[in-house]
Amino acid sequence: MLVVGFPAGPLEANCYLLAPADGGECVIVDPGEDVLEPLEAALAAHGLTPVAMLATHGHPDHVASAAEVGARHGIPLHLDEADRPLVAGEWKDGIVPLVDGPLRLAGLEITVSRTPGHTAGSVVFGLTSAEGGRIALTGDSLFAGSIGRSSGEDGELVRSLGAKVMTLPDDTVVLPGHGPATTIGQERAGNPFLTGTGV
Repeated sequence: MLVVGFPAGPLEANCYLLAPADGGECVIVDPGEDVLEPLEAALAAHGLTPVAMLATHGHPDHVASAAEVGARHGIPLHLDEADRPLVAGEWKDGIVPLVDGPLRLAGLEITVSRTPGHTAGSVVFGLTSAEGGRIALTGDSLFAGSIGRSSGEDGELVRSLGAKVMTLPDDTVVLPGHGPATTIGQERAGNPFLTGTGV
């Protein structure tokens, strides 16, 4: 499986491209602020054609370029319905609500785990490569050594992580919305926001 990631925008939010391999269809995850130029360069470098965009949540640093990318490539944005009110402007017809069950896009099977806490509609996307490697795209719910700012009720984010994310195998690679990659095992052992919480 091909994973291409790069930070963009003032908050350096990570945008990712996911594909079975070079030279085919791909999915764009979190097309945030100022992604258009590096995104087009990455698509060209790997010979990729996007078929959909996915958003881990609806904050602008993760979806600000969705309207422009969607118009350029004729593709929708898959976003949890609870975060639709966060999307600015009139570009709402290009949003497809996330549904239960796996998404099958660009030759990939992508699981959707709802993890409310950072926003009401925060989700984590999961994939397993043909070689057996596991990936979790956690948005702003889980970072290397930290967790996201909670906008929900007290403790909701930690409960979401415990139920949906920290149950993943230790070797699962975590691709967060900001900062470097990590693994579930590393976060289970050393994330100060999760230690002592039972997750």
